Amino acid sequence: MITVHNLSKSYNGVTVLNLEGFKIPKGQSFGLVGNNGAGKTTLFSCLLDLIQPSTGYIENGGVKVNESEDWKTHTASFIDESFLIGYLTPEEYFYFIGDLRGENKADVDALLATFEDFFNDEIIGKRKYLRDLSKGNQKKVGIVATLIGSPDVIILDEPFANLDPTTQIRLKGIIKKMASDREVTVLVSSHDLQHVTEVCERIVVLEKGSLVKDIMTSPATLKDLEAYFAGNEVVVE
Repeated sequence: MITVHNLSKSYNGVTVLNLEGFKIPKGQSFGLVGNNGAGKTTLFSCLLDLIQPSTGYIENGGVKVNESEDWKTHTASFIDESFLIGYLTPEEYFYFIGDLRGENKADVDALLATFEDFFNDEIIGKRKYLRDLSKGNQKKVGIVATLIGSPDVIILDEPFANLDPTTQIRLKGIIKKMASDREVTVLVSSHDLQHVTEVCERIVVLEKGSLVKDIMTSPATLKDLEAYFAGNEVVVE
C-alpha cells in the first residue's frame, strides 16, 4: 500500500502540491490526471524520493520513502529519459537494470522476447546508443525496463506521450495486463483522459496541487472528466 500523509511542496513560498492524504491499496491500477502545473510529476517525484516534500511524507509498503531505501527493492519507475543512461545500448541498459534487480542475462532476454511487437524491430540489435534513439523509442526502453525483476509497484509518468497510435494501443494492453495482477500496484499519470480511463480502475484529479476528484472508473468516467476539464461539469447518471 502507498499512503500520502499531509504532503506539501513549496518553492520560494509558492505551494505547488498540497495533499491532506489518501491511500493506494496494493494491486490497484491508479491514474493521475490534471493540467500542466497540477502537481502530477511533483507527486511522483516525492514518491520516488527525487525531491523532498516541504511537509508530510509518503509511505510505500510501510516504509517512509524519504527515510529509508528499502522500498526501492520492490518499486520501479520511468518518469522521463533522464532515467536512462545515454551512452549504453538498449541491451546494455536492460542487462544493467537486470543486474540491479538480481536477474541474469537469460532472465532479461526471456522478458525482452515477450515485447517483440512492442519494440517493432526498432530497439534490439540496432547497435544504437540510447541517446541516439527517438523519444518514442527511448520511452519504450524505459517502460519495459520497469518490468525487469517483477516489481510490486510500477510508476509511469506520461507513458503515452511521443508514442505512435499502434504503440499506444500495445502499451495499453501491457498496462492492462500488469493491472490484472492483484499483487502489482500500477500508477499512471497522463494527459490522455481516454487512455487513463481505459487502463486504470481509480482516477485522481489534481488541480494546482490539490486533489479535486477521486473516483472509481465506470462507463461514465470519461464523459465526467471531459466535462470537468471543459469547464462545464455535469452530473452523469
